[in-house]
Amino acid sequence: MALLDAGRDYSTAAIMLHGAVADRLGLGVTDLKALDLLQRLGSLTAGEVAAHTGLATASVTSLIDRLEKKRLVRRARDRRDRRRVVVCLTPKMEETIAPLFASLSERMLSRFRAYSAEQLAMIAEFLTSGARDMREETSTLADRKQRPPRHSRGPRRAERRGP
Repeated sequence: MALLDAGRDYSTAAIMLHGAVADRLGLGVTDLKALDLLQRLGSLTAGEVAAHTGLATASVTSLIDRLEKKRLVRRARDRRDRRRVVVCLTPKMEETIAPLFASLSERMLSRFRAYSAEQLAMIAEFLTSGARDMREETSTLADRKQRPPRHSRGPRRAERRGP
């Protein structure tokens, strides 16, 4: 179907673009997308980053350490609950990354003007529900990875015996 092919093409182009931007900054694509999450959602705890990305908390700690070392994020006490530590973007993030997307952002905003409000709402709903489906599939795949294979029934009989 042409729409599925177009979606796959768009997805591939997005992954390649984000890979090129990440390479230019000496980051991994996951690091770059974590920055995007923080930009869209605001400051988050490491646990919230883990929940949004599907990454293990140990992986998120390493990710935050890498971003902090590049001075793109900082850890800070939550203003409302001083017991919580949140990850915040630094001004360097905007100064460093935003210019790399400026041209594309302008072209996309220009393209949006060609559509009616109803069409834009339909496109937004399509993208939002598609993203939700992808997150559900990601979660399912991550769950399967953590479970032992079905054919594994535990130790063989000889291995179960004691000394």
